[in-house]
Amino acid sequence: MEQPEADAASEDAMDSFLEKFQSQPYRGRFLEDRWEEEFEKIPLFMKKAPSEIDPQENPDLACLQSIIFDDERPPEEQAKTYKDEGNEYFKEKDYEKAVIAYTEGLKKKCADPDLNVVLYTNRAAAQYYLGNFRSALNDVTAARKLKPCHLKAIVRGALCHLELKNFAEAVNWCDEGLQIDAKEKKLLEMRIKADRLKRTQQRDIRKAKLKEKKEQNQNEALLQAIKARNIKLVSEAASEDEDSASEGLSALLDGLSLENPYGTRLSIDDQGRLSWPVLFLYPEYAQSDFISAFHEDSRFIDHLIVMFGETPSWDLEQKYCPDNLEVYFEDEDRAELYRVPPKSTLLQVLQHPRYFVKTLTPAFLVCVESSPFCRNYLQGRKVHQVK
Repeated sequence: MEQPEADAASEDAMDSFLEKFQSQPYRGRFLEDRWEEEFEKIPLFMKKAPSEIDPQENPDLACLQSIIFDDERPPEEQAKTYKDEGNEYFKEKDYEKAVIAYTEGLKKKCADPDLNVVLYTNRAAAQYYLGNFRSALNDVTAARKLKPCHLKAIVRGALCHLELKNFAEAVNWCDEGLQIDAKEKKLLEMRIKADRLKRTQQRDIRKAKLKEKKEQNQNEALLQAIKARNIKLVSEAASEDEDSASEGLSALLDGLSLENPYGTRLSIDDQGRLSWPVLFLYPEYAQSDFISAFHEDSRFIDHLIVMFGETPSWDLEQKYCPDNLEVYFEDEDRAELYRVPPKSTLLQVLQHPRYFVKTLTPAFLVCVESSPFCRNYLQGRKVHQVK
């Protein structure tokens, strides 16, 4: 007799629940206009996993990660999981993350040598594509210690040696790999390339040694010629300390084969005569001239005639003429000047007891004779006449 009342109460309760459900929708439901974003939150449908997994934002993904990388699992299983993860990153060309994954796998120190070989070899491949050839070579070397005949490690090691320009080693690695598989195409092609580059490298080394020997002989000839003429050289680094001065001069002589800032250098001809790079300074106008090869037997007047055959653009008063120019060199230690006769040769001046050649480039001051600037410039300074 009470059954109809119970059914009515049940129906009322259901009606009440449905009304409440409609008025308060389910909070975890998908929104129709954002369904793609909602699917991206589900691990199964994710196109790309986030680089950092936040348990608050991605609780499902964080849960799966904790299961996959459970430290309670055997080291072999954990290492294999990291290997698979690294392979996925490698396929996506995310080589940095691949290196991290393979490294984590190696840290598990599993007892499976074959798995460790794969981890080392795969990490070497990722390092190679990152341009870390030395690290890649270290990894394949470690792989070969565990498995000397691992062909993939040998191929990648030969590639690393090629990139590091260790061509002889690349040939050796190719030969070792071809003993395992004489038909391995990559090794055959790489060996031909490495052998060609090795021969080129050896030829270049021989040429460089011959060039170095030639320059050394030239420098020795220059040094002997300078000493024979009693020409004194000084370095900018020379100081009052005798040892430091000696070191500075030694460094200067080592640089005999180097060009000066103007792109020239001291040279010696077949007759044993020297040609110097020479600098002329015009203090009145803060100008200069550079002679790349002033033969030691040439006279100053000969060069002045050439340089001032036409009036320079800075000589607005047209007063710089070969016949009225005075040439000086400075004795910096004594703060004195020496007037050079225009008909003197360069060698005669360089052999003067008070002339010191700095940085293998003699320098001279040029003024207009009896000009107001010249008188003012020489005032209060002791001037000697070179004989």
